[in-house]
Amino acid sequence: MIQFDHVSKKYPDGTNAVNSINLHIKAGEFFVIIGPSGSGKTTLLKMINRLIPLSEGTISINGKRISDYDIHELRWDIGYVLQQIALFPHMTIGENIAIVPELKNWEQDKIKKRIDELLEMVGLEPEIYRSRKPHELSGGQQQRVGVTRALAANPPIILMDEPFSALDPLSREKLQDDLLHLQQKIKKTIVFVTHDMKEALKLGDRICVMKNGEIVQVGTPDDLLANPENEFVRQFVGDKHEPVFREFNLQNLIVPILEERETEATISASASLNETLELLTHHDQLAVEENGAIIGMVNRQSVIRQLAGTMQKEVR
Repeated sequence: MIQFDHVSKKYPDGTNAVNSINLHIKAGEFFVIIGPSGSGKTTLLKMINRLIPLSEGTISINGKRISDYDIHELRWDIGYVLQQIALFPHMTIGENIAIVPELKNWEQDKIKKRIDELLEMVGLEPEIYRSRKPHELSGGQQQRVGVTRALAANPPIILMDEPFSALDPLSREKLQDDLLHLQQKIKKTIVFVTHDMKEALKLGDRICVMKNGEIVQVGTPDDLLANPENEFVRQFVGDKHEPVFREFNLQNLIVPILEERETEATISASASLNETLELLTHHDQLAVEENGAIIGMVNRQSVIRQLAGTMQKEVR
């Protein structure tokens, strides 16, 4: 879907923001880019829709270099959600959402139907919110509108640059949950930048960890937790959250086995988080054994979601 080949960005002052990146983002994937300030994650994101020009290398979308696209068509086909919600204050919510469909010359009936469909999808009643101005909405509601505006023309790719970082913890967690549920329906290719490992673990199908303009490790949440590439990743992912590892209890995640089926792997009910993640790196689900009997099963999604949720509570 999105291919980076030896992509670099060097500024006139000599700063190497991104250094010879090779990366493939799959179609329909929720791909999270994370790293400390100055790691190059936002630069990498903005090069996809040519907000920042490349210095070297190529970026391709579906095999076609982004430099070969008309820049307006490229950006119309890529949704973009910012930390600064950036709704036009003098326009209604409906008018804000309609911007790209109108640029693409959609018929008005189709635009109105799309506005209502998207507002309903993010839990905002169209009859109530369609005609309101941005200042009449809370921060969380405005960010929901920002997401709908990015989705308005049904683009295959959505770029999200720390979209929830300015929100309070409760609103942020709710929007994370809503975005996960929304992605299950729309199956877009989402590239999401964050500096928050809790958010990355909760949302990402895969996570790209960056440092000093280079990729340190790319993997699933359980890959990073169970098999960090080096000490930087280990500290960035794990050591900050050591209490979570100590308090982990596999038995809290066990669910019944609803049908008889051959199980690929088993794990003890007293297993540690590291042991669980190591096995889940190779298996989607595990049968849980206690005193020689299978008492239920766990899967990787439940473990990662619980871990991310526990981390979220720690910072409140």
